[in-house]
Amino acid sequence: MTPSAPEAAQLKPSWGATLRVYLEPATLRMLALGFAAGLPLLLVLGTLSFRLREAGVDRGTIGELSWVGLAYAFKWAWAPLVDRLPLPGLTRWLGLRRSWLLLSQGAIMAGLVGMALSNPQNGLQAVVWCALAVAVASATQDIALDAFRIESAGAERQAALAAAYQTGYRVAMIWAGAGVLWLAARAEVNVTGYQNTAWETAYLVMAASMLPGVLTVLFSREPMRHELPPARGPGEWLQGALVEPFADFLRRYQWQAALILGLIAVYRISDVVMGIMANPFYVDMGYTKDEVAAVTKVYGVIMTLVGAFLGGVLAMRLGVMRVLMLGALLSAASNLLFAWLGTRGHDVTALVFVISADNLSSGIASAAFIAYLSSLTNISYSATQYALFSSMMLLAPKFIAGFSGHYVDAYGYSHFFISTALLGLPVLLLVWLAARAQASGARSP
Repeated sequence: MTPSAPEAAQLKPSWGATLRVYLEPATLRMLALGFAAGLPLLLVLGTLSFRLREAGVDRGTIGELSWVGLAYAFKWAWAPLVDRLPLPGLTRWLGLRRSWLLLSQGAIMAGLVGMALSNPQNGLQAVVWCALAVAVASATQDIALDAFRIESAGAERQAALAAAYQTGYRVAMIWAGAGVLWLAARAEVNVTGYQNTAWETAYLVMAASMLPGVLTVLFSREPMRHELPPARGPGEWLQGALVEPFADFLRRYQWQAALILGLIAVYRISDVVMGIMANPFYVDMGYTKDEVAAVTKVYGVIMTLVGAFLGGVLAMRLGVMRVLMLGALLSAASNLLFAWLGTRGHDVTALVFVISADNLSSGIASAAFIAYLSSLTNISYSATQYALFSSMMLLAPKFIAGFSGHYVDAYGYSHFFISTALLGLPVLLLVWLAARAQASGARSP
C-alpha cells in the first residue's frame, strides 16, 4: 500500500535531523577511527610507489610489489577469529572489538617504524616484509573497526557513520600521501637524488600519527553486541564462526547473492587499478614532492571532505543505490582526466583540476559503497560478513593492479588510464541490476 503524504514525510528525515546526525558522539568517533584506518593503506601502496620510483626501482617491480595489498583481499580468512576470539588480558579490559583494534594499531606502528628504517636502495626485502606486516595488521584493524562501526548505531545511522568514517579515512590518505611528500621534502638537505633519511623522518611521523586512533579506542565504550549462544564444543564453534556467517548471507539473499557479490567485486576496480601508477606517473611527469603535496593537501582535502559529506547526505536523501550509480560513473570519468593530464606535460593547474575531481568522485563513491556494504550485514556476524564483502572488493582489482607497471611500460600512461576507465563500464550495469533486484524484493510480500 502506498503511504500517504504525512506518512511519507515521517519516513524521510528533515534536513535538520539529517545534519544533526553528524554531531552525534558515535559519528565523531568514526572520524578519528576512520583516520587510523586510512593511514596505512597509501604507506604500503601509493606513497611507497613514489618512494620506490624516486629510489630508481622500475615500474614493473613497483606494480608487482603492490600485491602486498592482497592482504586486504584475504582478510575474510581470519575475520571469524577477530569476530569471535577473545584476546587474553586485553579483551577482559577493553572488550572484544576494542582489544583487537588496539592490538592491530600497535602492530601497524611497529611495521611503519620498520619501513622507516629500511633503505630500498640496499635491497627491497626488508621494505617488503615490513610493508606486508603493516598490510596484515591494517586489514585486521579494518575487520574490527567495521564491526565496531556497524554495532555502534542502527541501520538508519549507517550512512552518516560511513560518511564520517570515510571523511577521516580520506583525510588520513591525504596525510599519508601529501603529508609524507611534504615531510620528506622538508627533511631533505641540498643534495640531488634519492635521500633515504628524508623518507625515514616522514615514515616515523606516520607511525606517530596512529596515536589519535589509539586514544580514541582507549576512551571509547565497547559497542553492544548481539551475543550468540555459547558453543558446546570446537566443532560447533567452528560452525558458528566460519560457516554460519556465509550461510546466513546466502539464505537471506538467495539468487541475488551472486549479483551482489559480483557488484562488490568490481565496484572500485577503476580507482584501485589506476591508483598504483598514479605516483610513478607524477614522478615521471616531472612533478616534485612539494608540488604534489601542495595540490593534494589543499584541493584534495577540500574535495575529499565535500565528496564524503555529499555522498552520505545524498545516500540518506535519495537512497544508496542512486548514489552508487553516480559514484561509479564519476570514478570512471575521473580516470579519463588522468589520460588528459598526461598530454599536458608539467602543468600544475591541470594537476589541481584532476586531483580535485578525482577526490570528489572517490569521496561520493566510497561513502555510498560503505553504506551499501553495511546494509548487507547481519549484526550477529558483522565482522566476518563485512570482511567478506570488503575483501571481495579488493581481490580482483589488487591482482590486476600488480600488472599495471608492465602495462604502462608497454602502452604508455594515457592508454593505461583510458583502459582503467573502461573497466568501470560493467559496474554501471551491475549497479542497475542490483537496484532492480532490490526494488523487486522490496515490493514482494
